[in-house]
Amino acid sequence: MQDIDSNNDTLSPDNDAIHDARLWRDEGWTARVIKNEDDDGWAVEMSRDGEREPALIGPWTMGRDKKNPKPLDKSAFNTLVKTASEFIRRSEQQLHAQLHKHVTIDTAGGRIKVTLDIVPDDDFPYADLTAWDEMGDMLAKVQAAPNYQLNADSAQRWVASGYRRPG
Repeated sequence: MQDIDSNNDTLSPDNDAIHDARLWRDEGWTARVIKNEDDDGWAVEMSRDGEREPALIGPWTMGRDKKNPKPLDKSAFNTLVKTASEFIRRSEQQLHAQLHKHVTIDTAGGRIKVTLDIVPDDDFPYADLTAWDEMGDMLAKVQAAPNYQLNADSAQRWVASGYRRPG
């Protein structure tokens, strides 16, 4: 009977590494050199393991014969992984910024932070509008339309209304 050690790379899925000229699979990523459908050149698509769609598709360099693509290698693969990872990270940050907004307003009772968290449900999208005091305690939470425009003026009006659900 063989011991299964979590540090034993021989039993991990990463052991499916491929290092070919047009297909490089390693470290949870796959780089595939493909024919560029828009012109006579080549492109490379980077996919994260388990994802349906490529994270990134970009132009790929022609080889010396000016007909075939330059072969993939470890250095190029590492650069592609870094680029694709950064692209995913920026996309996630942008999505987070679109779905989670906040403003802080001054009131007679002190500073209040108002947050808007959009839930992009396919059937019934909505947003949670929440007020927090300076100590981080929740003062109120109501549901709002997903297109509710949160800014200092709308937050002031919501607080002044006694935290009634915006219409």
